[in-house]
Amino acid sequence: MHAYDTKDLERLFGLPASAVRSLTRAGHVSPVKRGGRLHYSFQDLLMLRTASALRAANISPRRINRTLQTLRATLPAGSAANARSLTALGNQIAIREGKMTWESDSGQYVLALDLGEEKGGLHVIARPNAAAPAADVAASADEHYERGFALEDTDPEAARTAYESCLNADPRHVEARINLGRLLHLSGRLDEAERIYRAVHEPEPLVLFNLGVLLEDSGREAEAIAAYREALALDPQLADAHYNLARLHERAQNPKASLRHLLAYRRLMDRQETDLG
Repeated sequence: MHAYDTKDLERLFGLPASAVRSLTRAGHVSPVKRGGRLHYSFQDLLMLRTASALRAANISPRRINRTLQTLRATLPAGSAANARSLTALGNQIAIREGKMTWESDSGQYVLALDLGEEKGGLHVIARPNAAAPAADVAASADEHYERGFALEDTDPEAARTAYESCLNADPRHVEARINLGRLLHLSGRLDEAERIYRAVHEPEPLVLFNLGVLLEDSGREAEAIAAYREALALDPQLADAHYNLARLHERAQNPKASLRHLLAYRRLMDRQETDLG
């Protein structure tokens, strides 16, 4: 657990002391007082980050409170809060778990068309709009890739076959390697996915990130930490790698490293929000 004062929490999450007190009274966070200071668990920090994101989306405090209550009430016993995530869809709040998304108020499932992946999850490479390459082999590889990308939602097995054909034509096609590894991972074929990731010709940050997620799911957390660090060495702007390292260091009882990566994650997210604004 980490010790924070109100200034620390406002700096990390943009939440004023009144908002933190309100979340504590509602039971969404449960700090422990030790040595005259409040200590927050990593799950508390996840709840604070979620509340901060909803406030930034102009969701009212009452609806934030109601949504967090729903999130906590519907979690299976022993589950971590980050097993699910929240997102704002216009003036609605949606809860996501894996590929399922439903409205927090009505419980109705919704179609997540443009939500992106959850923090800490696998990355997918979108189809590029670049001109077709001149070389026939490269053109053939891209045709397989385009087919795989188009088939992912309707026929994942055919998509995997198309990505394999792409890599047979061009083993250096990084986007196909990332998407094939992700599909294999999601279907539970972890050993195959790991072989795909590790066969990359040159180190690539997203390949290493996805490998880290796979290693986490395999219970190999020390190796996952190493993979995330390699990814950050290649791309220091990879915010999700900092976020996942914060979680892993928290579990490894290394609060100093956990806080360092959490702060780095927050700085990158603040920069992204500024750039978008």
